[in-house]
Amino acid sequence: MHATLDHTMMRVEDLDASLDWYQTQFDYEEYGRWEADTFTNVFLGPPDKHEDGALLELTYNHDGRTYDFGDAWGHIAVRCADVYAAYDELMAQGVEDYRDPDSCGGQYAFVTDPDGHEIELVERDHGARWSLDHTMLRVEDADEAIGWFTRKLEYQLFRRGEFDDFALYFLKPAEAAPEEMSVELTYNYDGRTYEVGDAWGHVAVQADDLQGFWDTLLTRHAADYRDPESCGNRYAFTKTTDGHEVEIVTN
Repeated sequence: MHATLDHTMMRVEDLDASLDWYQTQFDYEEYGRWEADTFTNVFLGPPDKHEDGALLELTYNHDGRTYDFGDAWGHIAVRCADVYAAYDELMAQGVEDYRDPDSCGGQYAFVTDPDGHEIELVERDHGARWSLDHTMLRVEDADEAIGWFTRKLEYQLFRRGEFDDFALYFLKPAEAAPEEMSVELTYNYDGRTYEVGDAWGHVAVQADDLQGFWDTLLTRHAADYRDPESCGNRYAFTKTTDGHEVEIVTN
């Protein structure tokens, strides 16, 4: 089981505005689209992304609903060569000033998209510019959350940071290419709880054999949330112990 991270899904209230923002600010191109009666899914990424690089999925529901962010999802992170230069470029293009590099110790920065999803800018010497580096999830029990990803998906912990009041843990499949997206688990020491909300949807992992992958997850006591049959045998969903949805898709 390799379980490459395929995409992260977020819900948007104005699809045209969101597409314009990502295609203008990050030069993303459209990799795929699914038009259904009640919703539209659009998959975006940089034109030169790695073959195992992740995409961003924008979901637009046609009923005009609004969304609650909650706080169980944190952000996506995109790669750049120089965080100061990247932030200045985005400011010059009219992106709203949110958290500049100086306010983040000069190591990273944050902007927000038109719906308010947070996007971290991180310096990397690998991967296409603006490609997805990681998706951050907040967890209430670090040991349990790490155990879920390592046991259910066979992920490996490849980087960690232990600080005075919080800890960060980065995981992705064993032998993953540097350009593949990872998950960042953020654990705050103060015992807080989190609300999932609905502005963020899921992270998705790839499977060569959907049913076989699903059966393995169930033998490892993953949550039986939406099985392949209930999804037309096109995909399936489980949940982490913190309630984050994880979609299983075929390559």
